[in-house]
Amino acid sequence: MVPPLPGPLAHLAPLLGHYGYWAVGAVVLVEDFGVPAPGETILIAAGIYAGAGRLNIVAVATLAFAAAVVGDNIGYLIGRSGGRTFVHRWGRYVFLTPERFQKAEEFFTGHGGKVVTVARFVEGLRQANGIIAGTSGMAWRRFLAFNALGAALWVGLWATLAYAAGTHITALYDEITRYQLYALIALGVLTAALVGRHLLRRRHQVRPSRQDGD
Repeated sequence: MVPPLPGPLAHLAPLLGHYGYWAVGAVVLVEDFGVPAPGETILIAAGIYAGAGRLNIVAVATLAFAAAVVGDNIGYLIGRSGGRTFVHRWGRYVFLTPERFQKAEEFFTGHGGKVVTVARFVEGLRQANGIIAGTSGMAWRRFLAFNALGAALWVGLWATLAYAAGTHITALYDEITRYQLYALIALGVLTAALVGRHLLRRRHQVRPSRQDGD
C-alpha cells in the first residue's frame, strides 16, 4: 500500500485518483491563462504519484508541457485581442488587478523576451505571462520559442524532483514519522520564544509611555 500524498498535496489526491492525467493537463492549462489554479502543485503531486507507481512520469511530463504551452498561448491571444481594456475589466476576477498587471508589465518590458522563460518559475508572472506578452505586442514566434523553453525547464525540474521523491516516498514517510515528535517539540519551543519576545517588546514599549505620562 503506497502512503498518501504528504501535507499540502493531500487535497489533490482525489482529483488525481479520479482523473489522473486529465487533471494534470486541465489544471496546468487553465492556470497559464490567468485562472488561479494550483498548476505547479498538481505537477509536483503527479510526479510523486508517478514515482510511487500510480502514473507514468513520461506521460505526466509530456502532458504538462503541452498544457503549459497551449495555456500560455491562449493567454497571449487574450492579451493580443483584448488588450489592457480586457485585462482591466475582467482581470480582477482572476486576481489580476490593474496595479498587479502594471507592475508585471513593467518588469516584463524591462527585461525583454528572456523574462518569458524565467516567468514560468515566478508566481504571478507564470499566470499572467502570456497575457502580458500579448498586450505588449511581442512577436508570437518569439514568444512561442521562449515560452516552450521555459515550459520544458519548468516541467523538467519539478517532474524530476517529484518523481525522485515519489520513488522513495515510503522511506520519506518513515523518516518523517520517526522525527515528527522532535519537530513538534522544536515548533512549540520556537512558538513560545516568539510569543515571549513579542510580550517583552510590548512591555518595554509600555514602560517609557508610562514614565512620560508621569
